[in-house]
Amino acid sequence: MSSAPLGTPGRLRLMAVHAHPDDESSKGAGTTARYAAEGVEVLVVTCTGGERGDVLNPAFEVPPGHEFETLAGKRAVRRLEMAAAASALGVRQHWLGFVDSGLPEGDPLPPLPQDAFARVPVEVAAAPVVEAVRRFRPHVLTTYDPSGGYPHPDHVYTHTVSMEAWRAAGDPARYVVDGGAPPWTPLKLYYNHGFSLARLRAVHEAMEGLGLESPFGDWIESRAAREIPERQVTTRVTVADYFGQRDAALVAHASQIDPTGFFFAVPRDVEADVWPWEEYELAASRVPVEPEEDDLFAGVRGTQEAR
Repeated sequence: MSSAPLGTPGRLRLMAVHAHPDDESSKGAGTTARYAAEGVEVLVVTCTGGERGDVLNPAFEVPPGHEFETLAGKRAVRRLEMAAAASALGVRQHWLGFVDSGLPEGDPLPPLPQDAFARVPVEVAAAPVVEAVRRFRPHVLTTYDPSGGYPHPDHVYTHTVSMEAWRAAGDPARYVVDGGAPPWTPLKLYYNHGFSLARLRAVHEAMEGLGLESPFGDWIESRAAREIPERQVTTRVTVADYFGQRDAALVAHASQIDPTGFFFAVPRDVEADVWPWEEYELAASRVPVEPEEDDLFAGVRGTQEAR
């Protein structure tokens, strides 16, 4: 595993921890693109190589000179896709090097593969996240809520290792490594909010009001029927001006994202009018905060750039 990038003194820094390549483009991509454009240093940390992800784009073609039949082949292709997505967003990106656990199916669920990320002991899995925090020195850390956003074992485990890094990175007595970076204490921790029911309803009603066919009707009904709880929203970051970069990053993940599919079913002018934000839940803070925010760096700006 290569060393994480060093953070630049005097700049605000944001680290977004994700499970697989493509997650950074479907969760908080507008936010990272906006902050990068505004001069914030942004690092995406990707826990696994996405080696067990299914091909979700019927038009996907394996790039020349590559194969997609083995885990190593899929990993190589998905690294190409990730590089293109990071470029579209204007962010830096770092691989932790763990292996995708896959999404188990069946009743009962089968055991995870022996090499799966979600089977790695917490102390081992969290160690490179801690080192990445200490090297990059983010003021703000984003990750998934305890459910993972959805029950993929890698998403749930990404929450686990991110929380371990939040607690341990600033402790000089933990994760001591010869030649490792000195302790660093991030100031704010956020959970990404994905496709909230409130967002789906707002966009669904707007599209129906315009006489457009909404892709969300069945999904809203199924989610409401399952009584999936909505998590608290503390922070809304306006990102409509960065929808184009977000979409370009999504399309870069050609094996995973169908450019004619779900992610692109809502006209962007409708989305910008109805839901121009990305939402977050402030999970922990080491600086004073307000009950509602429009900036992940609220309480940090003007006081911490020199760190």
